[in-house]
Amino acid sequence: MLVPKPLVAGAIVLWITASALPLPAQESAVAPRAGPTAISTRDMVVSVSRPASEIGSQVLNQGGNAVDAAVATAFGLAVAWPEAGNIGGGGFMLIVRAGEEPVFIDYRETAPAAATREMFADGKPPSQYKLVGVPGTVRGLALAHEKFGRLPWDKLIAPAIALAEHGVIVNDALAGSLNGALAKSPDFPELRRVYAPPEGRDKWQAGDKLVQPQLAVTLRLIAIEGPDAFYLGRIAEQIVVEMQRGGGLITKEDLAGYQPLERRPIHGTYRGYDIYAPSPPSSGGICLVEMLNIVEGFDLRKHPRWSSRTVHVMTEAMKRAYADRARYLGDSDFVRIPPQLTTKEYASDLAKTISLAKTTPSEQLAPEIKLAKESEQTTHFSVIDRGGMAVSNTYTLEQSFGAKIVVRGAGFLLNNEMGDFNPQPGITTRDGQIGTAANEVRPKKRMLSSMCPTIVCRDGEPVLVTGSPGGRTIINTVFNVLVNRLEYEQPLEEAVDGLRHHHQWFPDRISLEGSRIKRHPNLVRELEALGHTVTTRYARQGDAHSIARDPRTKRLEGVADPRIDGWAVGN
Repeated sequence: MLVPKPLVAGAIVLWITASALPLPAQESAVAPRAGPTAISTRDMVVSVSRPASEIGSQVLNQGGNAVDAAVATAFGLAVAWPEAGNIGGGGFMLIVRAGEEPVFIDYRETAPAAATREMFADGKPPSQYKLVGVPGTVRGLALAHEKFGRLPWDKLIAPAIALAEHGVIVNDALAGSLNGALAKSPDFPELRRVYAPPEGRDKWQAGDKLVQPQLAVTLRLIAIEGPDAFYLGRIAEQIVVEMQRGGGLITKEDLAGYQPLERRPIHGTYRGYDIYAPSPPSSGGICLVEMLNIVEGFDLRKHPRWSSRTVHVMTEAMKRAYADRARYLGDSDFVRIPPQLTTKEYASDLAKTISLAKTTPSEQLAPEIKLAKESEQTTHFSVIDRGGMAVSNTYTLEQSFGAKIVVRGAGFLLNNEMGDFNPQPGITTRDGQIGTAANEVRPKKRMLSSMCPTIVCRDGEPVLVTGSPGGRTIINTVFNVLVNRLEYEQPLEEAVDGLRHHHQWFPDRISLEGSRIKRHPNLVRELEALGHTVTTRYARQGDAHSIARDPRTKRLEGVADPRIDGWAVGN
C-alpha cells in the first residue's frame, strides 16, 4: 500500500500543505557541503536543479534511502525544471545495492493501441497530439518505491507539492528555458498561460517566482491515491479529454494498461571495472559496452586524452556501435537483439577493422542498409546514500517541453516520444534518419531510446554514477566521461567538464563542442588529416551530473555539469 492507512485524505492534504519537510533551501542559507561541486562522506544528490537536489538531500537526511531520494528528486524536477523533469514522460532508473544484483526499471513510454506502422510514413510534420506516448514516469517511480523505498510515498511527493504551491525561485538557467519555450510555442495557449512570466512583463528574469497551483493539485492527488490517480482516476480523465481535444491517440484503456518493467541491466567490464547500463528499449547500455570493449583493445594511455589518435579511435568505435544500433536495436519484447553485441570477441573483430591512419566511411560499416537519396530534451540525476545504494536516473519528455501540450486543469506537460520511432519504414538517410525494422511503430511497443543512466562498480561497490540528456549524443557523452575517469584517471570535475565529441554513424561527421574546442587548437586540423569531417557548431553536448565514490574512504564527490546549471548536495 503506497499511502499509510492511518492517514485519512483530508489529513493528508493538510499535512502536505504544511509539509513536515521544509521548503528547499533556495530561500535559506546554503547547506554545508553543497554547490556545483560538493564533498561528503555520507550521501550525495546531484541534478540540474538546486531545489530538486535539496529535496532529495532532505529525504536522505530524514532516513530515506537512495530510491526515496530519487523519487523525491524526480517529482521535484517536474516542478523546478519543466523542460525535462516530468510526470507526463518516461525514462529509466538503474539501482545498485551492495551485495545484490543490480536492478533496471524501465518506465519508457509505450505507443497507444491505435498506433500504426505507417502513421508517420508520409514524411509530413505530424500533429503534436499524435506524438504523445503513454506516460510511464509515475508508475515507474512507484514501482521503484514499492520494491526498495523506505519512507511513505506521500512524504516523498510533499516537497514537490510545497514547491509548486509556494513557487520556484527562477535562476538564469530556468529563465532562459522558460523564455525559449514561450518564444517557440505561439500555438500552445495553455503552455503560454501556465508558464507566463509575471504580470506586466514579456520575459522571465532571475529572481522571479514560478508558481504552479494546478500542478500542485495534481501532485497532491498522486500523493494521496498513489499512481492509480494518474492512470485510472481524475488525472487519467483529464489526459483523455486533452487527447480528444487535439486528435491524440491515448485512451483510458492505454493509461490503465501501462506497466513499468523490471529488467536485467546490460553488464560489461572495462579495465577491471564493472559497467551497468540500461538494456533495450534503451540503446544506451549495448552501445556503451560495445564501444568500451572496442577501445579496451587499444593502448589509449600511450597518447594524451585529447590527441587526435585517441579521439580517432573513440570515434571509430562510436561509428560501429551506432551502425549496430541502426541495424538491430529496438524494444526487445518485439525484436530479437543479437547477444554477441556486448561480447569482447565481437568487439575484437570490430577493432581489427579500425585503421589508425584514416577513418572508415560510414557507408562501408552497414552496406546492407539501403540509403535513401538525400533530399535534445532530457535530464539526468545521480544519488548515493550512506548505505552505499546508488541510483542513476534519466527521464525525459523527448524535446524541450515535450509536445508543448499542457493538460488543461492538471498543469503538466505531455511528451512527444512517438517521434523516437523510426518514422518512415525502409528509409535511412545520410542525414541521420533511420528506417530499419527494429524500431518501427507498433501498438504498445516502447520506442528506442538513447538514455544511458550508468553505474560503475569496483569489487561490488559503486565508484561512479553518471548519465546525461542529449538525444543520440547521450551515449557518447557517457562514453567520454567514463574514458576520462576510468582510462585517464581524471578528477571527476575535469572528467565532467572536458570537451566531448560525438559521431552517430550518419551524418558521417564528428561533432566537437564549440564552447570547449579552443582548449585544443590543433585537434580539428589533425582529425581532418585522418579523413574526418568535423563540425564545431554545437556549443555544448550533454549535461552529466555525476558522483564519484572512493570505496576505501567512502568519500563522495558530487559534480554538477556546468553546461546548463546544477547543484550537488551532500549531508
